[in-house]
Amino acid sequence: MTYRIKLLFVALVIFLVTTLSFAASSTTRSRSRKDGKVSENARAQKRITRLRHKHPVARRTAKARHRRYVERFYTNSYASDVGEGDLTAGEDPTVRQAALDALGNMNGTIVALDPTSGRVLAMVNQKLALSEGAQPCSTIKLSVALAALSEGVISRETPVQLGRSSSMTLTQALAHSNNAYFEAVGRQLGFSKVSYYAHQFGLGELAGYHIQGEHLGVYPARELDAKLGGVGKMCSFGESISMTPLQLGAMVAAIANGGTLYYLQHPTSPEEVVDFQPRVKRQLEIKDILPEVEDGMMGAVQYGTARSVRLNFSEEQILGKTGTCSKSGTRFGWFASYANTEVGRIVTVVFLRGGRPVYGPKAAEISGRFYRALYDHNFFRQPPASAQTSGEKATEVGIRQ
Repeated sequence: MTYRIKLLFVALVIFLVTTLSFAASSTTRSRSRKDGKVSENARAQKRITRLRHKHPVARRTAKARHRRYVERFYTNSYASDVGEGDLTAGEDPTVRQAALDALGNMNGTIVALDPTSGRVLAMVNQKLALSEGAQPCSTIKLSVALAALSEGVISRETPVQLGRSSSMTLTQALAHSNNAYFEAVGRQLGFSKVSYYAHQFGLGELAGYHIQGEHLGVYPARELDAKLGGVGKMCSFGESISMTPLQLGAMVAAIANGGTLYYLQHPTSPEEVVDFQPRVKRQLEIKDILPEVEDGMMGAVQYGTARSVRLNFSEEQILGKTGTCSKSGTRFGWFASYANTEVGRIVTVVFLRGGRPVYGPKAAEISGRFYRALYDHNFFRQPPASAQTSGEKATEVGIRQ
């Protein structure tokens, strides 16, 4: 009996000692956590440190992942009187009024010209139209397409591989303004050929013939740095290039008339209209490849990036190319087009600058309003004014540097 009592007493002592030790240990660990200290070995301390910082980092990463970049614009998209100070005595009054009505209060310019002579029929907001220009955005794709076709790099139906399982033809790429397509084509051409054809089509030189106040656009002498996209970016967005509305108008006029690049002339009086004579800058060897570009320009209006033209006008065939991009807090919206009618063609360039309301399809919509006004005033039922006033042969003059 005494032996059993001793065993029970020993067991009780052991139980009490164990319980008190565990309680003391728990209290110490709890106090250590509250104090931000852990009395464990070095490995445990490192593990706890990683755990302590794991979740805040994850939260910061998640926030960064969901944070969207928002581009800020500082240029006004609207203007009170875009035609103020324009020289209008030598312009076609019907065309000018249609351009004014179509542009409204947008901060931009409309240049309309006769592609068979190079006569500027109307130029609204001449200060902007004659300025040093801006990045051409996707309208540069017209120049690149003509260059690639001229070099035999592509044809209208040549599929260009854009990924593992996707490809696109020239018609589709122009209609939808596909950047990857023209980056690939531009890299295949190389900068020297892209630059050569761009200059042939009038980029980098004055488009007008003694047009007072005209500034020169810029075509760089060397390829864009590879870190910024290289020649691919130049051919898809017009990066590092500055193009004027007059330069774009002259190039599209050459597409519309079959390959004659005219000097643009802007008569400033009725007498200059009577004495008007076309002046040829150069003949372009593009007649045979034009149908391949025209298909894409038609597609842009019928189902592509320029289909907003059809919101206001669908009676005549319109072919065109949009462009949208931004630089230094200003967004640009371009649309260059021509109306292909039974009595002739008229080329129109709409250039907008500003913020979010400005983009290529908006410029195309304005062009639709412009063509609508011309149609309603029977403009497409008679030959262009310059064709009525001049029967002379075009004068070919040397290229001005």
